[in-house]
Amino acid sequence: MSEPAPFDALNPCTSCGACCASVRVSFHRSQLDTEPGGYVPTELADEESASMCRMRGTDHARPRCVALIGKVGAEVRCGIYEYRPDPCRDFHAHGVHGIRNEACNRARARHGLRPLADADQ
Repeated sequence: MSEPAPFDALNPCTSCGACCASVRVSFHRSQLDTEPGGYVPTELADEESASMCRMRGTDHARPRCVALIGKVGAEVRCGIYEYRPDPCRDFHAHGVHGIRNEACNRARARHGLRPLADADQ
């Protein structure tokens, strides 16, 4: 696996990681690296159904994706950034059109982090 793409130093995600330790990440098995065109490392996924998988660790009572490196709320990165599944690619702190993502703020609250305002993103 390669190093993750660098984040901008002002990106709130690099000092957060709450979503990776709060959200169940389910994705279609066609995204697994054993499938043609797939890229998610199979060894980091659990089978959910015949057609769906999930990132290992995200379905625990205290979820934490196995690909998350670092301490939530301090400094984090994704160990498979270039190979992360679509739900991770689609989850943004800024949400749609620069308006804060309420799911992001719920994840942050779960870990005792202040909510992001539109200006923070």
